[in-house]
Parts: sequence; structure tokens; C-alpha cells
Amino acid sequence: MDMTQRRRRACQTLAVALFLPASGLSHAQGDSSSALPIRLVVPYPPGGFTDILARLLAEPLGGRLGRTVIVENRGGGAGTIGTNYVVRAPADGNTLMIVANDLAINETLLAKRIPYDARKDIAPIAQIAWSPLVLVVHPSFPCRSIGELIAMAKAHPKSINFGSGGNSTGGHLALAMLNSSAGIDIVHVPYRGNGPAIQDLLGGQIAGMFIQYAVAKPHIAAGTLRVLATPSRQRLEALPDVPTIAESGFPEFSVMPWFGIAARAGTPPSVVTRISEEIARVAHTPGVLHRLSELGAEVQTTSPVEFAQLIDREISDWGELIRKAGITVE
Repeated sequence: MDMTQRRRRACQTLAVALFLPASGLSHAQGDSSSALPIRLVVPYPPGGFTDILARLLAEPLGGRLGRTVIVENRGGGAGTIGTNYVVRAPADGNTLMIVANDLAINETLLAKRIPYDARKDIAPIAQIAWSPLVLVVHPSFPCRSIGELIAMAKAHPKSINFGSGGNSTGGHLALAMLNSSAGIDIVHVPYRGNGPAIQDLLGGQIAGMFIQYAVAKPHIAAGTLRVLATPSRQRLEALPDVPTIAESGFPEFSVMPWFGIAARAGTPPSVVTRISEEIARVAHTPGVLHRLSELGAEVQTTSPVEFAQLIDREISDWGELIRKAGITVE
């Protein structure tokens, strides 16, 4: 090869190098998987806050990553079916999932039923938001306050049916805490997600439930659901006249669901860091901030390490509460 050919080859190599992506979601340069869509798994049926959040983030996150993000609902088992699917997918960052505090609750309440370990098999990427719950009832239900609900439940044990998105969900645990704290026995009816549960509530098949304010908001505004209380530490800015359960005689009562994104353990740290950084940017854009604020949610983004620490604390805290209260699944 003469000098002219060597120079031509060197220029071609440099040109190729300059046009290669500096950073991507593929662990190795040139991996064809980096051209595939990213699957964002929602381990619940459509209609709940996790589904709303996933669809709100998918397009802008895909734009930041230069990839198409496809939302995929894999509901059932209080999030365990979808979670189990993700922890068995390749650890390449191409399969992500929305996680909530149910992930931590399941570690104690469903310990003998789940085939994974949330501390070992999941790579936390970033927390995204907090989303408050509200206690809502069908408008035909006679009680108009948490005090009246407790009094009715004491007078008529096992006569009131409340739904939830499934065993070990935040709604289930909030109801179990209310039963334990107030010494009552409202019957828990688990569904395969908040969407099916709220449809039965709107139809009057169940009396009430604890549900994310984001999901209940339009029904409260339309008068098709009545809100009695919130299990948050403080009153919601959006519902200043609605009391907390804590101020209604149960000062330690607090349930505040969190939401974030995770992947399978073993996902390359560079990929986890890149996605975490882009999630933070997307979550703090004016459009996303405004939409989540409308839904009563508070944006709270964290690093992967901080999110892992939150999950670890939540597993310990929920485990202690579940054991102390003697909460079990049906």
C-alpha cells in the first residue's frame, strides 16, 4: 500500500469514528440491539397512575435517548408478573419498567410467592415522583367522613367492601392499616389493577377504595366519586378541605406511594447512568412538571444509588409494619 492509499484509508477510518454515537444504550459499540425499541413495562393493567406516568414519559424519553420507547402493560399479581418478566429479560437496558412502592411491599407480604428478590434482581435507575392516595367512595354510600365510615364499619363488621389494585398494593396496605388502626373490618376485594377496580367502584359494585388522586381526580370533579380523606401526612394542596387520616385520630397514619424506573440487575452502569440522567431532564421539563402537578403528583428524581437506598428503606419499613400489624393476603 503506497503513501496515498494509507492516507486515504486513515481519512476513511477517522470519518467513520467521527460519526459513531458517543454514547448509547448498547453495551458494545455496533450492537444491533441499540437500534431496537426500548420496552417500558408497566406491571399493571391500563388505567392506573403507573400507566399514565409511563405514557407521559415515553415519547420525550425516547427523544432524549434517540430511540423509540414502547409502553407495554403486563399486569397481574400486584405487579409481580411484569416485574418477573423484566428481571428475566436481557440486562442491556432495552427493557425497563415502572416500579412503585408495591415492589417493596411484595418483599414481605408475598415473600413466599415471588420468584425474584427486589434487592438483588433489580437495578434501580431513578425515582420520578410521589403521588398521593385518596380514600374515595361511591356517591350512593351514606358516609361523608372518615369518622362516619369507621362508625359504620364498627356497627356492621364485614358489611363494607373496599377494592384495591391487588394484594400488596399501596391501596391494599392503606386499607389494612385503617382496619388495624381503627379496630374495624372492612372487607378487602383485590383486583388485577386499579383500572378494573375503579370501574367497579364507579358502577357501585364496591363501596370505596384508596386510589391515586391522579386517577380519582376527574371522577371527584364530576361527582361520580366522593373523597373522604387522604392518608398523606399533610392535606393535599389540590384538596385543602379534605382532612388527613392522621388528623382524624390516627397520628401515625401515612401512606405516600412513590414511582420510578428500574431494569434488570446487571444492566451496565453506563447505561443505567445515562437513562437516569435523561429521566431527570424529562421529568423537569415544563410540560411534564405541569401535567404531574395537575394530577397532584410531586416530581422527585434521584440518582440510581439514591433510588436503591429508598427501595431498601421501604422494604425494611413496610416489612416491620406488615409484621407488627399482622397484615396478610387473602
